[in-house]
Amino acid sequence: MPVTIYHNPKCTKSRQTLKLLEERGIKPRIIEYLKTPPSESELKRLLKLLGLRPRELLRQKESEYKLAGLDNPSLSDAAIIRAMIKHPKLIERPIVVAGAKAVIGRPPENVLELV
Repeated sequence: MPVTIYHNPKCTKSRQTLKLLEERGIKPRIIEYLKTPPSESELKRLLKLLGLRPRELLRQKESEYKLAGLDNPSLSDAAIIRAMIKHPKLIERPIVVAGAKAVIGRPPENVLELV
């Protein structure tokens, strides 16, 4: 089963998650999502696979979170998704997809559920 990781090489958890996969003989397709952000449809698919609402996938400690006004609780899911596409740094990482399932590698051991 093909495995994909939405990866940020500067993130410790993302690197640990990738290493954990590779140690198990898995060579995932690596998408550096800061360089190639997901499209709206791809992000919606990831949210569905994760079973999360858009707000639950936001990194709230990033400066872009407040700057983009994402702390406003009345923002629609569509507005939050648009913000994540515009500022991919706001997307929680890493996301690992295997088949019809996905998990966030925080902690990295979460990916063991998939493999």
